[in-house]
Amino acid sequence: MPKNPLIFLFVFLLSSLVACDDVAPESEAAESNDNREKQVTLLFTNDVESAYDPIPAYWLDDIDMIGGIAEMTTLIEDLRESEPNVFLFDSGDIFTGALAKLTEGKLSFELMITMGYDAMAIGNHEFEFGVDIFQWEKNRAPFPVLGANFFYAGTNHPFAQAHTIIERDGIRIGVIGIMGQDARTAIIPSYIAPLDVTDPAEAVRKSVTELRDQVDLIVLLTHQGKTAPMQTDAETDPRLQRDIDADIGLADAVEGIDVLLAGHADAGTPAAVISPKNGTLIMQTYGQATHLGYLQLTIDGESGEIKAHDGKLIPVESNKLEPDQRIVAKLTQYRNAHSDIFSRVGTINAPLIRRYIEESDMGNLFADIMAEAGEADIGMVHSGSLRKDIGQGDVMLVDILDAYPFVDSVLVKELSGDQIRRALEQSLTFERGILQLSGLEMTYDLSQPNYSRIVTLTRHGETVTDDDRFTVAAGGFLAEGGDYFVSFAESEVVRDAGKVSDVFVAYFQSQDIVTVPPRGRQWDISEDR
Repeated sequence: MPKNPLIFLFVFLLSSLVACDDVAPESEAAESNDNREKQVTLLFTNDVESAYDPIPAYWLDDIDMIGGIAEMTTLIEDLRESEPNVFLFDSGDIFTGALAKLTEGKLSFELMITMGYDAMAIGNHEFEFGVDIFQWEKNRAPFPVLGANFFYAGTNHPFAQAHTIIERDGIRIGVIGIMGQDARTAIIPSYIAPLDVTDPAEAVRKSVTELRDQVDLIVLLTHQGKTAPMQTDAETDPRLQRDIDADIGLADAVEGIDVLLAGHADAGTPAAVISPKNGTLIMQTYGQATHLGYLQLTIDGESGEIKAHDGKLIPVESNKLEPDQRIVAKLTQYRNAHSDIFSRVGTINAPLIRRYIEESDMGNLFADIMAEAGEADIGMVHSGSLRKDIGQGDVMLVDILDAYPFVDSVLVKELSGDQIRRALEQSLTFERGILQLSGLEMTYDLSQPNYSRIVTLTRHGETVTDDDRFTVAAGGFLAEGGDYFVSFAESEVVRDAGKVSDVFVAYFQSQDIVTVPPRGRQWDISEDR
């Protein structure tokens, strides 16, 4: 301290003036803060469908193993630590598979709770166990489960929450969820009958009007478009690529949607697609937890406009990621509680590979088993119901339950040759995959127009006429006319041969070694030209 009081006073006043010069008025500081750019990182998944373990990435040259929910969680946590304002969303189809079935979806929600999801949209697979079970199980979620266009049949009473607002670090995001009409047809008709699924655009428009002035961003989670082809390597098979036209159309039909994160078609978008009219950023992953969706936005702090974006799909490279131990512990807990599913049920002499638009080994075998169990002339398996390949050698119960994870029964109906032909012509559009056959031989020509592609249709070498009558065994979903196979719904059930998965397991248990049947039941003659 200076000894002279006057000098001390001078120093004190000078210091105070300097300090005042360094501090901007409160209004100026607030204005400066408002003008700063904000960054928001949106992480997203779709169509995980209980694909919890890494699988060989045989269709990719630069990755050995891909996927795994514990490995994906590690990737998510790494991004939460390194990126600003991270949000995590899912666009539906969290159920399917053995453990989802045995827990009626509890495990799916438990994993999402641990992973820290902020919101999800409802997908068609959420109704695999019926409306009532899903209605109850979604109560487990601490995050919103959104379906703006679901109503109890014949009423305006909502089945689910339409939208929500999520606020974090001063960022407010309005989130809306919808399911499209195509996805509705991918549910066993009787399982979705208690609900109406209304026009998505109308529902979204109503929610956008409610939210637009209260949030910084509007994110729409959709489960619509064409049903995804269930084939492991669909990502690299151009014949199976689905488009996102339905999402582009919805984004341009409703103003005010900043981001649309899609599901159902598994139409992976390596970068964000911008809708031509309204400029909505649209993305989707390939599903089955093989990639994590990433979209980082730079937002103008004053206008709220998106000034820049960076969108990509990050492969879950399993060999490079340590599994999250919380997820490992939860999976172990549930697997231990259902340890019987890891018991051996049989042995097979070759791999069972499924194909979506071709005759397949798995399809042939399962169609044979259905025909035998149902004491039917013909067996038919819907390719979209086959969800996982089975390797050569010992087969576990879980392999069967994952390969055909649904709860429907083998139903036998009597169909005419005309009804069978119409179903097969529908299958040859490949809209929902080809029907796998037992007891029939078919040649077709893909160079011909839809519904005019069958060249020959025979049974044991004899031509099938429109007036012929046959008993046909098929899963309940197909037998009820699901996935546009409407001719099945035109006749009554003759008999019920039991749950599909039980029928398959019983067959494997009855054989010393299951032999994969030879191919040659259906083929495209246009390839021979």
